[in-house]
Amino acid sequence: MAKTVAFCTLGCKVNQYESEAVLEQFLKKGYHAVDFSETADVYIINTCTVTHLSDRKSRQMIRRAKQHNPHSVLVVMGCYVQTNPDAVLKIPDVDVLIGTANRGKVPEAVEQFLAEQKRIDLVEEKVDACFEALSIDGTGQEHTRAYIKVQEGCNQFCSYCIIPYARGRIRSRSIDSTVEEAKRLVASGFCELVVTGIHLASWGKDSGEGTLVDLLEALQKTEGLKRIRLGSLEPTLCTKDFAKKIAALDKVCHHFHLSLQSGCDATLQRMNRKYLTAGYMQAVQDLREAMDDAAITTDIMVGFPGETEEEFAASFAFMKALHLADAHVFKYSPRNGTVAAKMEGQIEPQVKEARSRKMIALTKAYQAEFAEKFVSAQMPVLIEQEVRPGVYEGKTGNYITVLVESKENICGHLVQVTMCSAEGALLHGVICRS
Repeated sequence: MAKTVAFCTLGCKVNQYESEAVLEQFLKKGYHAVDFSETADVYIINTCTVTHLSDRKSRQMIRRAKQHNPHSVLVVMGCYVQTNPDAVLKIPDVDVLIGTANRGKVPEAVEQFLAEQKRIDLVEEKVDACFEALSIDGTGQEHTRAYIKVQEGCNQFCSYCIIPYARGRIRSRSIDSTVEEAKRLVASGFCELVVTGIHLASWGKDSGEGTLVDLLEALQKTEGLKRIRLGSLEPTLCTKDFAKKIAALDKVCHHFHLSLQSGCDATLQRMNRKYLTAGYMQAVQDLREAMDDAAITTDIMVGFPGETEEEFAASFAFMKALHLADAHVFKYSPRNGTVAAKMEGQIEPQVKEARSRKMIALTKAYQAEFAEKFVSAQMPVLIEQEVRPGVYEGKTGNYITVLVESKENICGHLVQVTMCSAEGALLHGVICRS
């Protein structure tokens, strides 16, 4: 009987990619994947450490795994392990520790543990020597969208962020390697690739192969690939020239996630962000001018140390002026080892909560406003799943969720849809018949 492996992936799209790459390694060794809630021979928790809640969730999932099967092998990997290995080492049930390097060695580490019955610790102090060449080819997956990791590390050192310490300095994947993986994924049936990295805007700065646009132009030539979607970008990348070049690439989706963090210049400066609100607004305008259907989304933080009522009001007003398609609102969380954790003026939890609720309410209103703009439009929709009998869900290029009815199974198909009505951020449509 084949051994079983179960994954729990916390955090970002890069983590999701890395989990899929490690899962494929196990599948190719004859393992069978099961849900994390089921009994498995091997449990793998890919951790996140962006906030203290991420740390707590990581610890909860570590402890939960052995409750499912006390005799299983428990592997803990990722950013939380890299930044706080001592905390993970104190959890007695952990059998294998791997940080943000050596993820290509997970199956071998499990085999070594089974042979020796001794804890394996592969956490390395230095993780940025080179780009770790993980890859996926779609083995065992049945989705229409795949992640493709092209960049690792970050040199920005925002005052609140632990990720440069967890992931190291920037490293870029080569164009040739990226294109080869894209071809394998398309051959496996994937219609859309999500290009992702820790600091995607830095792609090419270390390798000399060009800029992110050069990489996208190479991916654009991949035969059979229908869509290229971008992960999170920095507003400083989104110049008028960038927008013009992206608009000329018909496979690149018109969805741009531009990290903002605050709409107040004073707060941005304390955060050590590399732009001010005027620069952010210009980036948004340049993208919209080049692509009038562009969905621009963001991350916005509330409760950063020293954020006064006036600063929050400025941030809120800036968000109102932007009219973005969506925003991920989150409360500042101190990270040990960062500059912001030592700043004076730490904000009380109840104040953060009130500001978060207000910002979220604004976001929901603009989600609905953006979707409403496309009622009566015809748009291509990539169908991803059947949500109930005869009703299918998919995404437009600018990442609006759409529901359509079909008597045939249309999962994985790119279909032309006329949008009939909006329900909040959701569109209902009918398939155009030729």
